[in-house]
Amino acid sequence: MQEERTPPIGRTALASALVHALSTTAAWTETALVDTFTHVLQGAAPGSVASLARLLAADASVACGPERRLGQIIEDAPSFVRILQTVQRRRLVLAPPLTPPLFRPASRFAGLPLPCLATSGELAAWLGLTPTELDWFAATLPQRGETQPPLQHYSLRAVAKASGRLRLIEAPKTRLKAIQRQILAGILAHVPAHPAAHGFIAGRSVLTAVNPHAGEGLVVAVDLADFFPSTPIGRVWRLFRHLGYPDAVAHLLTGLVTTRTPSPALDGLLLPPETRRRLRVRHLPQGAPTSPALANLAAYGLDVRLSSLASRLDASYSRYADDLVFSGSGPQLRQSQRFLRLVSEIAAAEGYALHPDKTRIMPSSGRQQVLGVTVNAHLNLPRPSYDLLKAILTNACRHGLASQNREGLPHFRDHLNGRIAWFEQVNPARGLKLRALFDRIAE
Repeated sequence: MQEERTPPIGRTALASALVHALSTTAAWTETALVDTFTHVLQGAAPGSVASLARLLAADASVACGPERRLGQIIEDAPSFVRILQTVQRRRLVLAPPLTPPLFRPASRFAGLPLPCLATSGELAAWLGLTPTELDWFAATLPQRGETQPPLQHYSLRAVAKASGRLRLIEAPKTRLKAIQRQILAGILAHVPAHPAAHGFIAGRSVLTAVNPHAGEGLVVAVDLADFFPSTPIGRVWRLFRHLGYPDAVAHLLTGLVTTRTPSPALDGLLLPPETRRRLRVRHLPQGAPTSPALANLAAYGLDVRLSSLASRLDASYSRYADDLVFSGSGPQLRQSQRFLRLVSEIAAAEGYALHPDKTRIMPSSGRQQVLGVTVNAHLNLPRPSYDLLKAILTNACRHGLASQNREGLPHFRDHLNGRIAWFEQVNPARGLKLRALFDRIAE
């Protein structure tokens, strides 16, 4: 009895099968398309598969177009004819497409109102971009022979810090800033930070950060070095993965919120060698609207471990951006060198380093000042700051506001109003006196 053979697949049926397989492809790149075709065709015609993938990847706009158009492009491709001939000659039975990528948040993030984005095409549509634009802004398209993309989506400027050293501000240009703001508002703003984190979080502030340390016997303040540039980028990618985004989407999101500083841009800047090294690899740019939220969320593990350490020592812990503050009266905290070694080891294990010159150990017998606020018995602002502002306001009443604007600030009245408002929050009694002087200044 002659064995019944499966009839060969037809041209339209093969094109439809390939279009269906492409709907499960996570990223519209040549490599991803080759992987998809190779799986469905069970490895048949590798040269023709590569040619077809190259043709489709060159026009990423078809990824968001109608399936009919995509099917027609595939049927018209010369490489498709060769693939069809191979499939018919071998009488191949096509393998089912790979399981499509899914948006699947980890249990900790289940229930958050996050956008469901399972593919790069869905991410592009959510951001209002074409797939090519998405790759371009995510800086995933290096030119031939280059190790990193030449794309410059940021404006760079160096700002002098109080220490005399420079801080590099990398501000995204207009379109990328809009993209990052959407990622911030649509994704990151819905993810809760650790309770010990207080910087850049709605409802928390400098006051909420320092309040746990008021009236304590000992306050220990340390700084993290290069907080944004040293935030482990692998942790940023894992955050997006844990939020539920498949690998390709998490990769693109990470590209949209990180950058690499070109070496020529660092020439002539007085930056420590370690800072230069951090800036030359992918990092969170200081100046991007997404960086503060991402830095807080990436430091979640650090906050968990330092909170646990403080709890074991009967101490309090809070973090405001890169400022870590501990306080208490227990004997273990007073063994400062051992305690700081433990903090340093935890920070290093989480991918951070302590700033060697910014550690302060403050007993209650002296001034305990954290984030510009004195915390000895209760929250207060330093007396010299009050006396200086009072003198400026008094002289402005007598000689006019312009006479006191020695730095030429463009909105000097608003500047003074903000400083008074800060006093009103921390020390209402002194704030009331300053407000009375401010109200007497002539317009």
